Formats: sequence, C-alpha cells, structure tokens
Amino acid sequence: MNHPEIIVVGSTNMDMVVKADHIPVPGETVIAGSFFMNPGGKGANQAVAIARLGGSVAFVSKLGNDVFGKQSSQLFDEEGIDTRFLLSDPEFPSGVALITVDKEGENSIVVAAGANANLFADDLKDALNALKKAQLILMQLEIPMETVRKTAEFARANGIKVILNPAPFSESLSKDVLKHIDVITPNQTEAEMLSGVKITTMEDAEKAARIIHDMGIPDVIITMGPEGAVLFSGGVVTRIPATRVTAVDTTAAGDVFNGALAVALSEARTLEAAVAFACDAAAISVTRMGAQSSIPYRNEMIVRMIK
Repeated sequence: MNHPEIIVVGSTNMDMVVKADHIPVPGETVIAGSFFMNPGGKGANQAVAIARLGGSVAFVSKLGNDVFGKQSSQLFDEEGIDTRFLLSDPEFPSGVALITVDKEGENSIVVAAGANANLFADDLKDALNALKKAQLILMQLEIPMETVRKTAEFARANGIKVILNPAPFSESLSKDVLKHIDVITPNQTEAEMLSGVKITTMEDAEKAARIIHDMGIPDVIITMGPEGAVLFSGGVVTRIPATRVTAVDTTAAGDVFNGALAVALSEARTLEAAVAFACDAAAISVTRMGAQSSIPYRNEMIVRMIK
C-alpha cells in the first residue's frame, strides 16, 4: 500500500441529529421536525473530507465493538481511507453525538466519548511507526490529551507537520502540547478561550491570533464562520473572506475546513491559498444537512475555480 501523505488521529461518532425550530433552553421541550443518524466524529469527518477532496489519508481511531463501529469502519473503506490502524475497544461502545439544529442552521452538540476516550498513546505506536513518511498529522481534542501530546512529540521528532484543531476546547491544552504544533485552527469561541480576548470583530480575531502565535505556534488560523478566516503567519495578518451562502446546517463545517486545509497543504499550496480552499469547502458543507453527508467532493470545488 502506498504511504499516505496525511494521518488523522481522532474520534469517530455516530451523530443523532434532530432538526427543530430552535435549540431548547434548560427545562424546555421542543417538538422536532425531523430526525436522522449520520456517521460523524471530528476525526472521522476530517478523514472523510481529506479523502473526498483528493488527499491520501490514513485514519487512526478507536471504535466500539458494536453496530455503529462496524458501520463506520465499512464506510471508511468505501471512502478510500487507509483503515489499517482502526482499533476496536472490547469494553466501551462507539462514541455518539446528540445534535440539535435550528432553523438558522446553527447547532448544539453533546458528545458521549465512548471508545474515543480509550484511544491511548500506546495504541498509536505501530501506526505512527508505519506512517512516519507522512507529511502531515491532523488532530482534534475528542481523544485524550496525553495521546495528542505524545503524537505531536513523535511528529516533531520525525519532521511531520502537525495541524491541531483545538475542538472541543479543553483547559488541559497546555504549553507542552502547543510547543509541538505547527498550525492551529481554533474557531471564534476556541480562540477566545485560548487567548483571553473577547472576539466580536475581525480586529479582535487578529489580536487573538497574535497572542496565540506568541504561545509558540508558527501559524494561527482563526475561523470566523460566514466572515471567513484570519491567518497569522510570518508576522503578517491576512483576512480570507468566506463565500456567501445560505446555511442550513453548520455541523462539521469546521471539520471540512480542517480536512480541506490539510489536503491543500499536502499539495504544497501556500498557506493563504490553502485557507481559501478550506473556506470554500466549508461553505459548500453548510448548505447541506448532516456531518459526513455534507462533505463535498473535489469536483465540486468550483466556488473560486480552485481544482
């Protein structure tokens, strides 16, 4: 088998999605319009995005020995993802996410980690040693922080670039992890938590990006939803606008962004061009319902005539 250019280390979930008029407040019951299940999990979504957008990707994850785990594994094979290093947990079930989507396309998500919480650093030894010729490792924070730290250390020692999507944000994200990260991609909320800057404008995002950069991370990309993204690299701030679309569901938009970013960087695009490509892929995804069901294919990437 050819060596994949990108390794995704992360979570796999089954998403249970309810479409409702609005997201309920505590104590409120809302009658929903529709319900469906869709494969998800930040790691899985990003791996699928990479595969659909033309990248060569291996996925390292831990699934439950249950129907959700078996279904997810089969789907990864169908997407052309290298699944040699998927693990099965004999004790814990596959992760699940309960998602409510309102009429504006915004969502509220609760995740039960299941087997994802048991993806330990020792589980990754064989995979990382076999995949050390990869260009990039992409991670998120739905797996244990120690696993993220040790994977990032391995990557740095072997000259592999690390992209960290710090989602969902964790207070345990320390300097010991950040010092091994090459590119970090927080959204507006995560950037606020990392930097301590309240972000309401693009100027605020630029300030936050500089602070995060000063934590030792060379390249900072703050995603700003429909406003696009703020990139801080080489001492220069660049704003990359998003393509205007009508959003129906923002679930997995950040995952699509990160997967697309990894693909573009693996193709030796400039960071600015890679962020523009990622913004376009995310824009397509929010016009569709679901997580993996919303992820575009490479031949759909004509928003800015990027192919």
